[in-house]
Amino acid sequence: STVWREAVGGAPIQYHAVPLTLAGGVVAATLLAMLAMWLALRRQARRPAAVLLAEGGHESSSSSLSLSRSRRRGHWVAAIGAVAAVTMLIWAARSGEGQSAGLFFGAGAALLVAGLGLSAARLGVLAASEAAAKLTLTAMGIRSATRRRKRSLAILGLLACGSFLIASIGVFKRDAVRGAEQRASGTGGFALIGESTQPVVEDLNTASGRDHFGLDTNVLAGVDFVPLRVRDGDDASCLNLNRVQQPRLLGVRPELLAQRGAFTFARLAPGLPKADPWLLLRRRPGDPAVPAIGDQASILWALGKRVGDTVDYTDERGRRFQLRLVGAVANSILQGSLLIAEEEFLARFPTATGYRMFLIDAPSNSVARLSAELTRGMQDLGLQVTPAAARLAAFNAVQNTYLGTFQALGGLGLVLGSVGLGAVVLRSVLERRGELALLLAVGFRPQALKWLVLSEHVALLAAGLGVGVVAALVAVLPAVLAPGTQLPYRSLAWTLAGVLVNGAVWTWLATVGALRGNLVQALRND
Repeated sequence: STVWREAVGGAPIQYHAVPLTLAGGVVAATLLAMLAMWLALRRQARRPAAVLLAEGGHESSSSSLSLSRSRRRGHWVAAIGAVAAVTMLIWAARSGEGQSAGLFFGAGAALLVAGLGLSAARLGVLAASEAAAKLTLTAMGIRSATRRRKRSLAILGLLACGSFLIASIGVFKRDAVRGAEQRASGTGGFALIGESTQPVVEDLNTASGRDHFGLDTNVLAGVDFVPLRVRDGDDASCLNLNRVQQPRLLGVRPELLAQRGAFTFARLAPGLPKADPWLLLRRRPGDPAVPAIGDQASILWALGKRVGDTVDYTDERGRRFQLRLVGAVANSILQGSLLIAEEEFLARFPTATGYRMFLIDAPSNSVARLSAELTRGMQDLGLQVTPAAARLAAFNAVQNTYLGTFQALGGLGLVLGSVGLGAVVLRSVLERRGELALLLAVGFRPQALKWLVLSEHVALLAAGLGVGVVAALVAVLPAVLAPGTQLPYRSLAWTLAGVLVNGAVWTWLATVGALRGNLVQALRND
């Protein structure tokens, strides 16, 4: 429950289990496991015992005809996956912003399938190759992966899918703290955000306004306020899962945000100047709609709108008017509201005196003292002060929680793939102890045999990670190209490097364990 509470805005969640559901899950899992074992045993039972004894560690279908068919199938799968990926990329380029992310992810998944098909074809090519002129110890190890092509492809596919999920989903996770002091970040460079239950009519940027509330001038040195008028409405943030009709309206003087260059714009309406996006809140001649700017996520998902669309409102006199969405801000603390120019706000809500929301600039070393001072001095107005980074983190927690569950599945796949790789190495070496004993008898050193086995399976590990990461690069293109995006390159690199090292360690342990003992006895048994 501690994980999912952030996804529902901190609402309490209690564990609720239905015994019948639990029993059904256990029965279903058991039946699926038994079905998988039955299918595998049924296939093996149909084959003659002489064939099973003669195969050793090789695939049964090792004829040139079967290898040719395997290569063709791999090439066909790769071609179909590549065509599907290109088709979805073209579709994404022509579709709206709400569909492009899903299409890019689908293109990445199709490219993952294409990579696995190409890997299967490559294994078939290596199995059929008879070239031995430049056959080094490493090359021999890599070619040994073709002995059990299906087994090798299963390990490669599991690692590729796990790395694809981790790399592609990890990019979309957001860190509200990193770079929070920058104007282009989701905080707009503001240190605090304040909201009051009662309107503040005094100007907090003046000495008289601060004296009115008895605020300490030393604590407020270097502090600046951007006041906003508030008209309550529906919560259009990600903390509200419902579709909203009329989000909360904020009235702001556009020049206060424009002169700071606050926030990053993800999209602007076509045909509008891009030099000073906040000044687009000034109404253009000939357009009866009031210009408005909102957070991209609120516009796209909560409102179901796009930049350029209109939103219907009713003023306090009961007259209907429209807002035209002229810009969208990328992942910001403004989520849940729409901003219009202050004069447009007062023209429609003239009785909304004073300000109830403040974006606060403050030196980083005085944020805690400033928060306490404002809360003390303005407690009669119900002022609540929150660090801007904390507000943004609360919004990001919803997305990060869901992404974290999928990343956990990808991590589980990588762990299973790494451990499974060790199990495959152990079984492979045990099947080939006689062959390895022969190599040892003709002069190969034990270290050379270990490198032979390691090169075979580390190649599968590297290929699986490579296929998954390359496919993930296509899936995350919208996030990479989006303005204001801060990608966690370092953490992703460390994660994938850790997976590579983990797989290599399991492979090494399995190799050392399997090569222990008397290999000559295995040669005698053969």
